Amino acid sequence: MTAPLTPPPPPHEQSPHSSHDAWQAVSAPPGAGPAPHGATALYGEDGPGMKTEVREAAVITVAVALAGVLLGVLWSWLAPHVPLVGDVVDKSWVVYLKDTEGEQAIGVDGTFTLLALGFGVVSALVAFLVRKRGGVPLVVALAVGGLLGSLLAWRVGVWLGPPQNVIAHAKAVGKGVTFSAPLKLGAKGALLAWSVAALVVHLGLTALFGPRDPDPYAAPYGSAAPPAV
Repeated sequence: MTAPLTPPPPPHEQSPHSSHDAWQAVSAPPGAGPAPHGATALYGEDGPGMKTEVREAAVITVAVALAGVLLGVLWSWLAPHVPLVGDVVDKSWVVYLKDTEGEQAIGVDGTFTLLALGFGVVSALVAFLVRKRGGVPLVVALAVGGLLGSLLAWRVGVWLGPPQNVIAHAKAVGKGVTFSAPLKLGAKGALLAWSVAALVVHLGLTALFGPRDPDPYAAPYGSAAPPAV
């Protein structure tokens, strides 16, 4: 004698745990571990982790700061020279500006500022290409690295420029002979140009081309794949 066959459940009937599992799959927070009842997690860990970000930021800070050596070399090479002339008055050496109305001193500060702005743009672009997700440690690295790079460039440029002892330089070249004044950064605010340019450019690149966070409400809760035809 054959046992009666049990009819299959209707297509619309669902398991009592199906809606509960679907809700867990959607609302499971990041790092909460695997969801029970075979539910799949939709969100992964956001970013590489704070330790990795701090380590990358330290590397970027050092790299940006060391680029200040190149900035200092370019500044000492491209900055205009301030002409001086030495003379002997009452058996004592004195030094005068040869061109009292010249704007070479302003050009020295302007050259440093323009170079620093360019270095800020390049450093922000390189940092964005290396790590497009951005983050607070990266922003701090660009700001601190730019400031350290500017300070290093300032000292390197002064060291590579004309001698600092103008009296000894005037005696060496002779009376009435024109020579160049040592490099001097009159506008100390130019030391911030690198950091400001890097932050502005990096913010713009992140806003325009940075990765977007997924919208947690894009898909309806408990949505399933469409049935096969």
